[in-house]
Amino acid sequence: MLNRRQIGVIGSSKAKPEDEEYQIAYQLGKEIAKRKWIVVCGGRGGVMEAVCKGAKEEGGLTVGILPSYTGEEANPYVDIKIRTGMSWNRNPIVVASSDLLIAIGGNWGTLSEIAYALILEKPIIGYKTHPIEGLRQADNLEEILLFLEKF
Repeated sequence: MLNRRQIGVIGSSKAKPEDEEYQIAYQLGKEIAKRKWIVVCGGRGGVMEAVCKGAKEEGGLTVGILPSYTGEEANPYVDIKIRTGMSWNRNPIVVASSDLLIAIGGNWGTLSEIAYALILEKPIIGYKTHPIEGLRQADNLEEILLFLEKF
């Protein structure tokens, strides 16, 4: 059986297609799918949409851990909708469902997910995100991919 790693991608829900964060997440999604790994995210817009879109374009599988009971906020590239009804309290589920995580930009929700990743001792790397002790910062997509290949 293939090693179907579950790669958690967390970050800005406000990133737009013209933003650098969106473009990095989009390319990252493509790379995750090429490796036959699974994208896990919060399932909404911004970075979450970008990584799912990139993965879907390469035939990948995407999972969205959603804040509502209905799942109607899911971006159109989410294959599997996990409807939690937990709002922001779903963040530790995103982290626990991931083998390792990449944080791209983000605000308070991303900061909480970074904290959960560190608490749960999950490997995590960041791109233009919070400068937190224990979180390695990447300068580009190539550094993120090197990090992924180590685990």
